[in-house]
Formats: sequence, C-alpha cells, structure tokens
Amino acid sequence: MDYRSSRGFDRRRFLSASSGLGALALSAMLNQDRTRQATAASPAPNPNPNSKWFEPARARVKRVIWLFMHGGPSHVDLFDPKPELRRLAGQRVPDSFGVVKTRRKVAANPLLGPLKPFRPRGQSGLEISDFLPEIASHADDLCVIRSMHGDSVNHPQSVYQMNTGSILMGRPSVGSWVAYGLGSENENLPGFVVLPDPAGGLKGGPPAWGNGFLPASYQGVTMRAGEQPILHLQPPAGFTASQQRESLRFAELLNRRHLAARGNDDQLAARLDAYELAFRMQTAAPELVDIAQETAATQTLYGIDQPHSRDFGQRCLLARRMIERGVRFVQVYSGDTNGWDAHSDVLKNHTQHCLATDRPVAGLLQDLKNRGLWDDTLVIWGGEFGRMPMSESGKGRDHNPWGYSLWLAGGGVKSGMAFGATDPIGLRAVEQPVHVRNFHATLLHLLGINPQRLAYYHNGLDERLIGPTDDVDIVPEILA
Repeated sequence: MDYRSSRGFDRRRFLSASSGLGALALSAMLNQDRTRQATAASPAPNPNPNSKWFEPARARVKRVIWLFMHGGPSHVDLFDPKPELRRLAGQRVPDSFGVVKTRRKVAANPLLGPLKPFRPRGQSGLEISDFLPEIASHADDLCVIRSMHGDSVNHPQSVYQMNTGSILMGRPSVGSWVAYGLGSENENLPGFVVLPDPAGGLKGGPPAWGNGFLPASYQGVTMRAGEQPILHLQPPAGFTASQQRESLRFAELLNRRHLAARGNDDQLAARLDAYELAFRMQTAAPELVDIAQETAATQTLYGIDQPHSRDFGQRCLLARRMIERGVRFVQVYSGDTNGWDAHSDVLKNHTQHCLATDRPVAGLLQDLKNRGLWDDTLVIWGGEFGRMPMSESGKGRDHNPWGYSLWLAGGGVKSGMAFGATDPIGLRAVEQPVHVRNFHATLLHLLGINPQRLAYYHNGLDERLIGPTDDVDIVPEILA
C-alpha cells in the first residue's frame, strides 16, 4: 500500500478494523488521557529501569501479586488473636481506650468476640483463625503485619489510599508506579494487569488502578479468563493479520505526522506505543489466559474443581501465568461491590469469602514454590482496612482504619512471624505502627526501587508514591 496517500484504501473498512484496537487503547490503556508535562523520563514503557531510582543490588524480588480483599476483612477474626476481646465480649469498650472514632456511632455497642478459634500454626506457632485452614497451613511462609493503619473510614478513600497512597482520586496506582519505575519484562504484555471480581466493581472504581498523571501506557490493564481476555482486542471477522498490520502502519503514519506537527506531544506518543502493544497482545493475550493448558492437578491445587472457589482460583492461576511471562505487577480482587464489608453478619460474610479464597491463595503459594518463582515474587494479601472490635447490628462490625492486618509472603521478607500489634481489643495500632505510606515504601524497596527517588515531574512538582515528605521510611524489621 502507498502510505503517501489514502487513495485506494477503504475508509469504512479501516475504521471497522481499528475500532477494536481503539477501544482497547482508550478503555484499557488510555482511559485517563491527560496532557502531561515534558520531562526527562521516558513516556513509554522502558525495559531498562532508570538508574536514578533503581538500585539492582538491593532488589529482592522482580514481580508482585497483590491479592486485594475488597471491603475490609476483619483482622480480629482472621490474623490478630485477641484473648482480651473474647473476655470482654458483650461489654462496652472500657473508658481506658478513650474516644473511639467510628462512622456509624457504634462506639457504645457491646464488644463482639472473635468468631472462630485462633490456633498456633506450623513450626513458627503463628496464630491464625480457623476461618482460613488452608492459608494457615502456610503459616511458616507468612509475614503478618498486625499494625497497619490509614487515614479514612470510608471505602473509596481507603481503597484509593491503599492503591495510590492518597485518599484523593486521581493519583497513580502502585502498579502504575512499579511499571513506570521498572519497565516491562515482556514487550508483548503490559507491565501492570488487574483481574477484577466479575461479580461487581469495587467502591471507588477503576481509578484504583489508574495511571493518574503518569503516562497513560502505565495504567492497569484489566483482563479476564475466556476467549476474550480483553474486550474489543480482536479485529472483525474476515480481517487478516496482514491487513490489520497494514491498517496500523497507515494509522501510525498519520499519527506520526500529527505528532510532529504538534511538537512531539507526550500524550500522542504514548497513544502510538499503546497501539503497537495492542497489536502484539492479540497474539500473546489469548495464550496467556488459556488455563486449559494447565494440568488437572494444578487446577485442583487452586480449587478450580470446586464451585465455591473456582472463580477466584482461576484468577490466582492467571496471576501466576502472567508473572511467569514477564508481567511485573498483578492485582487480583476478591469481593464484589460489598465484598468483605460485614456490617450485619461477620460469620456469614467471612465464611463465604474465606471459602472462596482460602484454597486458591494457598494453592498459589505452593505453586510459586513448585515452579521456582517463590524467591523473586512477592505476594500481598489484605484489604483497604479492618473491622471494629465492637458489634454492629448485633453480629456485624464497622470499618476500622486505625489498626488492621496485612500479610506478605515470598521473596525478600521474613517468614513465620507477626510484626507490630494493635491494642488488647484490636482497635488501634499501638506497637510498631505501619502507615500505608511506609508499606508502599517497603514494597518499592523490595523491588530495588528507592522510594525517595522514584518521582515524576508534574505541575511543577516532583511527585512520588510516598508523598512529598521525607519522613517516610521502609520497615526494615520485616526484611529477610
């Protein structure tokens, strides 16, 4: 085809062919197009991390799988045993605990004791609830932070803070920062992939995995199992790969002319890279999500043979397949719009969600070991906050961002241990508290990224995941 003119090219056919890629680029990668400031940083994924912030000698892991329990799992019922809470169950919070900040005025309600027994597990003796027997069998692999805390009692703001470092919408997500900071290990796949819960969206929505002010190509790409892992990725029927390639080359020519006429606009440059990645993904993505290639034993390991755990098990297995093929950062969400948000009945809610996730998570940990991926992969488990020790509606619990639990496993972290502590009833973090910013700093450090140096120039400021202050540090006590 003569690219010096569009003569002889059927315009309607071109638009039809490119519509799928256009939808991908706009919805999956360029959903939040913004005019970005010209910087010295690369506007598109770079396989070579920037030496200004990457310190390879300190890198403990290469990739991350974040299992996000949307809605707020109850730490005092899962990973933070509180004998005093059991003893005081049915009574009001003692005055010695001071004023209790809640959003539904539950401070005067009776305390609700742990709903299932905690038991010492493994050689480490780490105590984990009977809600999670399969994960409990991996107690010697877990590093449980029992002193996490954040700044908001509401779901959207806390989801944003856990994912982006800020309670405000519009900041880049952790996965976007990691993809920006380290680049891609596979030029045919995005650096950051999100596997949402198909039962419903999370509170706060897709900005939780957005690119914010970072180049649009670093936004989390949502995928799913099945023949269409990304909607609108495939070209129309009857349109061959060579025709697709030709149409993209023609679009590239027009776009590059457009780019040159506008001073090599950073936004348009990212768009061109997204189109190229989209074309390459047409081949890579279908194979990536084809879990039929896995053995029956592997699928059983993830609980895919059981109806209650099939869905989350499939997504955990997809996460393993993705990091095997070079995806840097994968987030797997558990919980629909309400998820683990157990306001009325913790026992019923957590029984359901633990049953759906317990075996898949344990299977993922074991599979990473079996395949030699354990030492350079970090697994994170946790939600946007925990639950209050006092009751709500008799059998439920309200939100608690003042003290809750999260655990890490895999490369770079100590195992079979609990770090920090909440007070005797699990209300507030009191020993070695870990703010979300410190957790993010530690995560970047494990990847070999200096959290103080990882920055992007935006609106006259060097913006960072950990925020503008210099008093944010890593948590060295949990590092192996």
